[in-house]
Amino acid sequence: MKKYSFKQYKKISGTLVPFSLSKDIPFKTKRIFIIYGNKNFVRGNHAHYKCTQFLVPIYGSMDVEYENNIIKSTKKINYKKKQGLLLKPKTWCKIKFNTNNSIIMVFCDREYEFKDYIEKYKDFLKIIKK
Repeated sequence: MKKYSFKQYKKISGTLVPFSLSKDIPFKTKRIFIIYGNKNFVRGNHAHYKCTQFLVPIYGSMDVEYENNIIKSTKKINYKKKQGLLLKPKTWCKIKFNTNNSIIMVFCDREYEFKDYIEKYKDFLKIIKK
């Protein structure tokens, strides 16, 4: 997993963090969605066969547990660090919100496809062992 840092422009009135889809997101974006969450709730808890995702915390703090055929780890991400996390296909991802009213934006390189989801962890483990 690789963390990406974003440029930020600070003024007394606030901070601007621009995103260029062609420069800052490490793939051609086809879909974007936002997840809102509250403390101790979990989202994700699945993997994708083909979809690459780029997670950007907009507000709050989250622990992203991820696992693939090489590594199993947890990264803490929060909006103050101006960083994103890249998740490649066949990576199990579980997002636990550490703060209330958290917001995370997800950029995807594919449109929504129900068949792309790996929803059972035991199925995921079989797939990555092949």
